Amino acid sequence: VEVAPFKEDPMDFVLWKPSTDDLPGWPSPWGRGRPGWHIECSAMSHELLGETFDIHGGGIDLQFPHHENEIAQSACAHPDAGFAKVWMHNEMLQVEGKKMSKSLGNFFTVRDLLDQGVPGEVIRFVFLQTHYSKPMDWTEEKAKQAEATLRKWRVLTSRTVAGAPLPSVIGALADDLNTAGALAELHAAAGRGDVSGLLASANLLGFLTPDMGGWALPPITGTMSATESGQDTATAQGRVDRPAFVDLIEQLLAERVAARKARDWIRSDALRDVFAAAGVIVKDTPYGAEWELSPDFDPAKLEALK
Repeated sequence: VEVAPFKEDPMDFVLWKPSTDDLPGWPSPWGRGRPGWHIECSAMSHELLGETFDIHGGGIDLQFPHHENEIAQSACAHPDAGFAKVWMHNEMLQVEGKKMSKSLGNFFTVRDLLDQGVPGEVIRFVFLQTHYSKPMDWTEEKAKQAEATLRKWRVLTSRTVAGAPLPSVIGALADDLNTAGALAELHAAAGRGDVSGLLASANLLGFLTPDMGGWALPPITGTMSATESGQDTATAQGRVDRPAFVDLIEQLLAERVAARKARDWIRSDALRDVFAAAGVIVKDTPYGAEWELSPDFDPAKLEALK
C-alpha cells in the first residue's frame, strides 16, 4: 500500500488519483485526475451488472488489497445491496513446478503453445485437471498424458452420437466448479464403455468437439467403412456403434489383465508384443489401462490373437 502524507490513515486507498499534465486526467471537484484502480472496477460492475450480482472472479493475488477495497467502497455506495454474492479466486499458473515469470525464462502464452503445434483441447485438458483454487502446473508430461487420453477418447467416440451429459459430471461442476472431479467421471465413463455419455459430457467441457479439429484421429492405412469394420449402422437408441477394432482392443486388454492376475506371463507377454506390433500404445494408470493408436496402427495385426 502506498503511503502518502495526505492520507488520514496509511491503509487508506485512493478513489481519485491526481494526474500531472503528462498523464491522462479529467477535471473534477477534487482537481484534475483519474479514477483509482479499485474504484474503476466498482464503477464498471455497477454500470454493467447493477448494485448486486452473483459471481465475482479474479486471481488470488487480487484478493487483497483490490477485492477487499472493491467491497469496502461498493458497500459504502450501496449499503443495502450486498455487492457480489459469491467470490471465486483462481490460483497462479506454474511451469514444471516453478512460478511462471519472464525472469526465469519459462513465460509463454496460449498462442505460443498453439504455434508450437499443441492442440487447444490438450491445453484445456491440462488446466481443467486442477481445481481453479489450486496452483495449476503446466508440465510436458501432463501435456503428453492429456494428448494420449484425448486421442483415445476421440477414437472411442468417432462414430458415436452424443447422448445427455452424465449427471455425475453435472454434479461435479455444480460443486464449486470441480473440473478435476468432472474429468475423473469422464475417465470412468470411458472405462465402462459409456461412449455416448462420454461424448456428451466431454462436449459440455469443451472437448471432442468438431471445431477442435481432427488432430487426434490417427491415420489408418485405407478407409475403414462401417461394413468393413463390422459395425452396425445404429443401435436401438439411435447411437452409431464404435469401430470393431476398438472392441477388439478392449477385449484383448481385458484378457491381458486376466492373464497377469493368473500369472500367465506367456499369454500376457504375447498380448503385449501384438499390441506393440499393431501400433497400440498401452499404459497402465490408476484408472486402468489407457491406450492410444500410433500413426502406424494396423488393425489386421490384432487379428492374430482373436
